Amino acid sequence: MDNLLKNLNKAFESKVRLGVMSLLMIHDELEFTRLRELLQVTDGNLASHSRALETAGYIQVEKSFVGRKPNTTYKATREGSKAFQEHLGALENLIRHGR
Repeated sequence: MDNLLKNLNKAFESKVRLGVMSLLMIHDELEFTRLRELLQVTDGNLASHSRALETAGYIQVEKSFVGRKPNTTYKATREGSKAFQEHLGALENLIRHGR
């Protein structure tokens, strides 16, 4: 029997990272404040987890100014989208074969 856990991606084990990637899969991009509101997490928590996803190459972060206010937006990269789809496939496989 195959190891059903081997294809799960550790980068998505955190519920915040899972939430960020899930939302970025259905939105072209999201601003920091909108992501924070949707996930109901603190600034530091979102910043920490988004940095981990950025370091892994799974999301792209763009910082700019709107007027005098800083504006940070996030997008899933092609590599991130592929890795997340593979993670979802591994979860489906686990559910299907774990019965």
